[in-house]
Amino acid sequence: MNWPAELLVFIEVVALVGFSALCSGLNIGIVSLQAAELQRKAALGNIAARRVLPYRKNLHLTLAAILLSNVAAISGTSLVLNNRYNGLVAEIGATLLIVIFGEVIPQAFFAHHALTFLSRLTWLLRLMVVVTYPVSRPLQLLLDRLFGDELPNLQTRRELGLVIAEHARSDDSELDDDELEIMRGALQLSEKRVRDIMTPIEKVYWLTPDTKIGADKIDEIKERGWSRIPVFNSRLTTCFGVVLMKDLVDVDFDDHPQHVYDLSLYPSQIVGSMTALDTMFRKFINGGTHLLPVERDDEIVGIVTIEDLLEEIVGHEIEDETDRARAKARAAARSSRK
Repeated sequence: MNWPAELLVFIEVVALVGFSALCSGLNIGIVSLQAAELQRKAALGNIAARRVLPYRKNLHLTLAAILLSNVAAISGTSLVLNNRYNGLVAEIGATLLIVIFGEVIPQAFFAHHALTFLSRLTWLLRLMVVVTYPVSRPLQLLLDRLFGDELPNLQTRRELGLVIAEHARSDDSELDDDELEIMRGALQLSEKRVRDIMTPIEKVYWLTPDTKIGADKIDEIKERGWSRIPVFNSRLTTCFGVVLMKDLVDVDFDDHPQHVYDLSLYPSQIVGSMTALDTMFRKFINGGTHLLPVERDDEIVGIVTIEDLLEEIVGHEIEDETDRARAKARAAARSSRK
């Protein structure tokens, strides 16, 4: 046995199979990464993503260069073994070596550590592109012509919900419970309607334009604790606007009672009960008001406030000072009855 020759064959085969393994790993790694994800990471200062991003953007050129290099390594392995051994042994040996050590193992490894190893091997990618450029460049132009630019991979609302759920289950997520709750609530806005969160008209404190406000009425309004009071007609078909309690502070209602129509009313746009919550959010912004009457079949059936919308987003009731005071008063009343 010629040991130097055998050793030379062994070294050549190991080098060629190793190079094929790198090509195979680079191939699976580059296609497993999303260009949009790399762009986001690069924008956040991820150095590895910045290195890999140019090759991922020019995916067709990178793939052509990698596959041409890989085919060359596989062909070289077969030639080396054929020159030393008979055809059947060389064929079986080359197939097993390439499949096991040149394809399966490196692809499985690179799939789990794609960005890390791609960033370390960008020099090899660059070398492949340069060496194969006379062939890989025409292939890139052909693939660009056939398939065009890569379409952005945007998640649906339900897919984003699953992503949020994954963060909620993971101990490694940097998002806290409150952030996850807010994102989950915001994603559900378009699926819910105003009727789901409105205050029914039976529970609304409202006035008519003919309501006379004196000292007793002011005490009644104060007891209610509302900062905004809608003004409707008696048939609940028209909203004349909203009275702000802060405008009533300097008015002497003890000696000079006034009707509601004498006060400054702020306009408020009526929304339908089937309006989606994300649409209503825009109405709050554009309308410059924190209270909107809700109608159904041309009749006012309730009101919705920006506080109701925020509570739906954060998933918790937002209590102010008057809410807590009323809660304490109700608790005291219940305990006294006992």
